[in-house]
Amino acid sequence: MTTSLFALQLGASEFTVGLLMALFALLPMLLSVSAGRLIDRGGPRRPLLIAFAGLAVGTALPFAFPFLEILFVSTTLVGTAFMIVHIAMNSVFGAHGTPEQRAMNFSWLALGFSTSNSLGPLVAGFAIDGLGHANAFLVLAVFPAMAFGLLLARRRRLPRPEAGAPGKRTRLLDLLRIQGLRNTFIVSLLLAMGWDLYTFLIPLYGARIGLAAATIGVIMSTFAVATFAVRLAMPLLVKRIRHWVVIASAMAVAGTAYLMFPFVQTVPLLMALSFLLGMGLGCAQPIIMSLLYEASPPGRQGEAVGLRTSLLNASHTLIPLASGALSVAFGMAPVFWLLSAFLLGGAWFARLRIK
Repeated sequence: MTTSLFALQLGASEFTVGLLMALFALLPMLLSVSAGRLIDRGGPRRPLLIAFAGLAVGTALPFAFPFLEILFVSTTLVGTAFMIVHIAMNSVFGAHGTPEQRAMNFSWLALGFSTSNSLGPLVAGFAIDGLGHANAFLVLAVFPAMAFGLLLARRRRLPRPEAGAPGKRTRLLDLLRIQGLRNTFIVSLLLAMGWDLYTFLIPLYGARIGLAAATIGVIMSTFAVATFAVRLAMPLLVKRIRHWVVIASAMAVAGTAYLMFPFVQTVPLLMALSFLLGMGLGCAQPIIMSLLYEASPPGRQGEAVGLRTSLLNASHTLIPLASGALSVAFGMAPVFWLLSAFLLGGAWFARLRIK
């Protein structure tokens, strides 16, 4: 959000904003599998320390050098660092506890991300309006710096998955031959598309209809509050509702919300749609990660998460570019509707997996 609004303030076009959003995903697309294998072999602690430091530096760069060009460096560094955080933290939470607790553990991890997603847009929006765009980046850089300090002070070993068979040759394509993993990758790709494009589309849409940065932040925080609320209930839901039922319902709700966005311009209704979208997308993420971890071969969980991350970032590298170009040529409504069609199609695909 901060990057999008700063770029627009510096005179960037919507296509340039789309290019910046794509750079968040460019190196993760290429390096996620290697990062996952590294975490499988050496454990998550050192990669996490490096990633938190990278996040802090990358976020602070636009404060030190408030130019459009530096945003291209910042987005690349932040995207790569967060990729490592994402893979390493999923490895830690997947390895903690028993298999029966796994979906619940991923729900707690998702709650952590929802908390940051709730506070981040609010902090960013009010920091932009009160301190300016460049200073807002310095405020945001404090948080990964704190995470670095907390992890550095921790002396206990972080949980990690069990090792695979020693000396056994592994091939990346073997993961795609596992039907459970393949189905999970497909729905994960569609859900993540809906999640990540929200952070791209809403700042553009809000700026286009004349909303202030703080108002856009409040709308986006409503989405995050919804993900937090639904994830509070996930430890109970995962015990009572089949996983693929949750995924199909989530995609149907998200697709419907995106279908309605172009018809709404008032803040209360935008908040309501954001809340509905957050409820749909928020409940699916812990289930996806649990299915992914369970279907992965022993010792290759980080690699499987890395492959998922690489596939997602491949789409995220191209889709913001295509969405930015499409919105410039035809307006934003076709972008929302195309995304809605993908998600509703994904709901049908997930429904076929229900047994």
